[in-house]
Amino acid sequence: MELILKQDVENLGFKDDLVIVKNGYGRNFLIPQGKAILATNSAKKVLAEKLKQSQHKEKEAISDAQKLAKKLDNLDLKIFAKSVEGDKLFGSVTSLDLIKELSNSGIDIDKKCIQLSSNIKKTGSFVARVRLHREVNFDLNFEVIKASK
Repeated sequence: MELILKQDVENLGFKDDLVIVKNGYGRNFLIPQGKAILATNSAKKVLAEKLKQSQHKEKEAISDAQKLAKKLDNLDLKIFAKSVEGDKLFGSVTSLDLIKELSNSGIDIDKKCIQLSSNIKKTGSFVARVRLHREVNFDLNFEVIKASK
């Protein structure tokens, strides 16, 4: 079944992408949830016209995302967390902790755009994958430091 996505769907595609999915997934989930529409000939023509008109906006969005990536590259991010013994943390560091530190630095990023490879349960240096735009991804280096009491 060929569909046009009306919004970003994780592990499938981005808004206005033309995707092929199994019939049940499209009929029972994507279309009823309002996440996609059937890719008929007229819908494809409308999509092509819409994409043609939005190319300029897309270029601006990519350049803004690249500027933000440069800003993140210059950022020295340190997260302070309580630790139990040695380098083991009391709890774990999540993407919400990263968002909080970034907002303290004046950078606002959506929670869905940050991916950690695993739960962070000890101090040290780590990398988070940040998706700033569908074409701009950035590896954010940060350090988890034991909080002084």
